Amino acid sequence: MTKLTTVYLGLVFLIFSGGGFSAAQNTTAVFEQPLLITSAGQNAEVQLAAVLAKRAGLNYVLSKMATATEMENTKTLALVLGASLKGLGAAGLDVDKERERVRALAAEAQQRNIPIFCLHLGGESRRGQQTDNLMAEFLPLAKLAIVVKSGNSDGFFTKICQEKNIPLIEVEKTADALEPLQKAFK
Repeated sequence: MTKLTTVYLGLVFLIFSGGGFSAAQNTTAVFEQPLLITSAGQNAEVQLAAVLAKRAGLNYVLSKMATATEMENTKTLALVLGASLKGLGAAGLDVDKERERVRALAAEAQQRNIPIFCLHLGGESRRGQQTDNLMAEFLPLAKLAIVVKSGNSDGFFTKICQEKNIPLIEVEKTADALEPLQKAFK
């Protein structure tokens, strides 16, 4: 097992070993499956979103660099928000190229009437100007947002979601996103 795999598995264990789930805000099933999960910013949390989808029993495809051509059988698009310079570099992208990729994907979803929901699972540590710029552009397209509460300590998500009438669900930790994720899908 490589060192990176060991670290990743340890991180997943740490996140999901935190006991019971807290009560989530009311969520009604508004999304259909299959779900296409992709990153908006090439963050590591996209992997955690896939783990949550698997645990929720959802029919999903994870594509970190999804393009419009992958939308053919998709009924919901999940954007995992958060810019990572390391992730962008590994993907051979800069922020502008990533923004263009996600714009094209979102435009295709809108053209096909595929709803978008956004996740921000990185908390406060995944915030910053590049992340905030991506979120300010793509969060308003969402029909639902699930965020780790520490990432919204400044009310950034609250403000956008209130302005655009987007239901916002805050969770204490990543594992707590499982219940509202399950409830959001038919």
